[in-house]
Amino acid sequence: MNILIVEDESRIAKRIERMTRDLFGNSLQSLTHINTLNEALAFIENNTLDLVLLDLNLNGGDGFDLLSTAVAESFHTIIISANKDQALAAFEYGVLDFVPKPFNQDRLEQAFNRVFTKEKSENDQAKLLAIKKRGRIQLIPIADLRYVKGAGSYTELYLTDGTTELHDKSLEKLELLLSHTFERIHKSYLVKNDEIKEIKVSSGSKYTVVLKSGDLLPIGRTKYKDLKAKWV
Repeated sequence: MNILIVEDESRIAKRIERMTRDLFGNSLQSLTHINTLNEALAFIENNTLDLVLLDLNLNGGDGFDLLSTAVAESFHTIIISANKDQALAAFEYGVLDFVPKPFNQDRLEQAFNRVFTKEKSENDQAKLLAIKKRGRIQLIPIADLRYVKGAGSYTELYLTDGTTELHDKSLEKLELLLSHTFERIHKSYLVKNDEIKEIKVSSGSKYTVVLKSGDLLPIGRTKYKDLKAKWV
């Protein structure tokens, strides 16, 4: 696990670092602390990360300037901030968790467990997905998303207007951010529940989801029973 701490108060940064080392143990490969936005953005651009722990107020700098870039990357982001009034906005950007200051190790462990257990959020507050397009960050409303297809370490986003966009997060990481209104129907597919029209069974025990758009997507054998209980 490669982790970056972006925090301008050295005392708090040392506390986060100590707790992070205690909680991740031997699974921690690298832990870096940076206290300015520009340095953090440069580090993110030139290093492979799994998790960023981000304060929203950095020597007067706005952490959302980094967040708008970070949420398009392959890693997860956890906010650690005293700005509780910005929690909803942060969740809408698709952060994994928001840990309000002051915090203790139990609360930080709760946030880290989302990474360990791959448990989906109960908040269901993410409203945007950020993608990198033509050198810029573009925010896509999750409401415009029909389904997601895994493409190795990336994902393909299929939108209601018929277009497709590429996201740097894997299907497993996006599954954590998308609400419970999305169903994992196959190892390679996540589908919005209200896009499902029917389930078809073909010869040879082949299972298929038919979307309202007319798209046909495969259902994994281990997923069929649960889907059948909900839709048939």
